[in-house]
Amino acid sequence: MNLRLLITLVLAVILLGCSSHSTNHSTEGFLIKENTTYVIVKDDFGYVVAVKKYPKRIVSLAPSNTEILFALGLRDRVVGVTDYCDYPPEILKLKKEGKIVSVGGYSTVDVEKVVRLKPDLVVASYGNGFGVIKALKDFGITVVALNPKNVTDVMRDAELLGKVCGVEENATKLVEWMKDEIAKVKAKKHPWKPKILHIVWNDPIWVSGRGTFVDDVIKIAGGVNVVNESGWVVVSLEDLIRMNPDIIIVNSGNGMDSKGENILYDWVMNNNYLKKLKAVRCGNVYVIDANIICRPSYRIVYAIENLSKIVDVAYEKVRLCYAS
Repeated sequence: MNLRLLITLVLAVILLGCSSHSTNHSTEGFLIKENTTYVIVKDDFGYVVAVKKYPKRIVSLAPSNTEILFALGLRDRVVGVTDYCDYPPEILKLKKEGKIVSVGGYSTVDVEKVVRLKPDLVVASYGNGFGVIKALKDFGITVVALNPKNVTDVMRDAELLGKVCGVEENATKLVEWMKDEIAKVKAKKHPWKPKILHIVWNDPIWVSGRGTFVDDVIKIAGGVNVVNESGWVVVSLEDLIRMNPDIIIVNSGNGMDSKGENILYDWVMNNNYLKKLKAVRCGNVYVIDANIICRPSYRIVYAIENLSKIVDVAYEKVRLCYAS
């Protein structure tokens, strides 16, 4: 399989995992019942799950889940992660030392490898696929599945994991930190409300639409999403010209992580057809770390902060652009 096809397939699965697909996601409290033996919760798929107090062997099936688990102080309980789990950086060292096992890709989970780890909790994600989740449950493994749609959902999921893992205090601290940092951004007075476009991939052109957590990032940072359609959308070059955003943000590296050259930035800046866009003409095309803008973990706060700063810088560039 060539690299372009592989990237496209993986990207498609990631986008599905971040989409507004209906999974009976509850905006109500997740706790159903708690006793001396179990914590019973409703996960993001609407499944009612009984988790035995307190899991000591945890497998994470998404980079965002792994980041939250480590932020909650559960490092020593995580025994398995995916190939793409790389934050915090110590995970790579733990993988190399064999203290944490890689159980496959985000969309290509090796179910047998997960089972061999004998986890008492698997933290799954929509992008893993319903088949993987069902297979694990058929083996009698406890699975909590997450699928946050916005920044509030990310906080809710952090609290959910804190509850089922017995680290509620850590979860509360993490969520309060997120709220405090977001409040600082919201308190800023931007001189404008720019139309912002987030490009995830260029072949085909995938952009972040309404109802995604990136849409939430754009709104909190002081902008408005120029894409009117819901979910993650494929658009044409003509659509981009019609949208004519004030600011374009693109994922770093290969579009899915920060590795290698910034191919999306280069594509935008070197595409003659796009040079007529306001964002390109005024120098308002920016790279954001793919790992913070596309992973629904607590680090989404950093994406919000980065974009808020971009909004201010871009305003000054526009003033100079149209003054000249």
